[in-house]
Amino acid sequence: MPAGTTQQRESAEPRDAPAIGRAPENRRQAVVKLVWVAMWMLYLGAPVSDLAEGGHNLTATVLGWLGLTAFVGAYLGIVFLRTNAEHQPRWVYGQLLLLGALALLMTFTLGEAFLVLFVYLAVGCGAVLPGRQARWAIPLVTAVLAAVAGLTGAARDLVLSLLVPCLLGGYAMMGVRQLVRTTRELREARAAVAQLAATEERLRLARDLHDLLGHSLSLITLKSELAGRMLPGRPEDAAAQVADIERVSRQALVDVREAVSGYRRPTLAAELAGARGVLRAAGIRARLPGTVTAPLTPEAEAALAWALREAVTNVVRHSGACRCAVTVDEDEDEGTVRLTVADDGRGPGAGGTRRGNGLTGLGERLLLAGGRLETVADGGFTLRAVVPADYAHGHDPGAAGGGPVDGARGPGRAAGT
Repeated sequence: MPAGTTQQRESAEPRDAPAIGRAPENRRQAVVKLVWVAMWMLYLGAPVSDLAEGGHNLTATVLGWLGLTAFVGAYLGIVFLRTNAEHQPRWVYGQLLLLGALALLMTFTLGEAFLVLFVYLAVGCGAVLPGRQARWAIPLVTAVLAAVAGLTGAARDLVLSLLVPCLLGGYAMMGVRQLVRTTRELREARAAVAQLAATEERLRLARDLHDLLGHSLSLITLKSELAGRMLPGRPEDAAAQVADIERVSRQALVDVREAVSGYRRPTLAAELAGARGVLRAAGIRARLPGTVTAPLTPEAEAALAWALREAVTNVVRHSGACRCAVTVDEDEDEGTVRLTVADDGRGPGAGGTRRGNGLTGLGERLLLAGGRLETVADGGFTLRAVVPADYAHGHDPGAAGGGPVDGARGPGRAAGT
């Protein structure tokens, strides 16, 4: 088994998971499986006793032991090696024909004690043949057992004691084979689910890191440029900007650690306060709501907070805007809350309509929260993030805050390129 497959399976299931449905991967598993298979050889007691009691001449006895040894070896070969296989090579069918030939030959030459070999043949058919082939092969072997018993004059009680095990044993082995196949499929499905979960977690981490670092690094860049312009004429103001840079850097480090730990859930109030400071530092006239009381679940609020951060970061970095308005409105008819960020910048350039990583990740985040992302480029750029409203916890539908302060424009245009 390839190392990658083994590692993936080990990561998706506990170490003590049973090995059913898998071929032996080491010597210990091979020995355990061989012991389980060999236990059923105890039912060969009748032919072994028949040969050991000396009821046949020397030649018949020697050939009988050789034939019985060949039968057991062929049976163990197919059951041990091919039970887990999806497709059987031609030699497996040859082994089954060999088992049938030995059972016929030894029963006709050595007596009714060897009729039990047909039971092993039926079990072997159920263990290795595909379901459609095994369904007719097992009754065929049972019918041959009954016919041979009639031709050899076997005792009625012996025949009846073998017919039922032959038929039921074969079909029981078919059930075991199906169980093995189902177990293997479940194991593969569990490994696939674990892989999908790991992929989703990597995407979540990538989105968080992009949103966190993109915002913080943009602010650090702006304040660094301001501090550079203030030197050497305004050292006090430059020192204040440097202090802000240190504060933002420390906060970014905290945010990254929380994002990696999976515990960070941003809030609209915190992001509104941060957006106000970022836009002011960039020299962009900002109009933002003072408070937001829209009915939101924690997941929906976090999605809107990320949308606000991404939109404001893009306004500062790409838009060249002079004004930016942020509104949060509730649509009672649709049962949604909408965040709108609008700027009067240049919007996406020619050929720049394709969303970047930030907006793509933001759309995925909103989709997970049951919302959607809308963007409009019309004399600027508009970003709208829409999430379901939450009326399940006693919120007043008419209490949604969200009008922009300072006479800001109504919703309909937003930032984010």
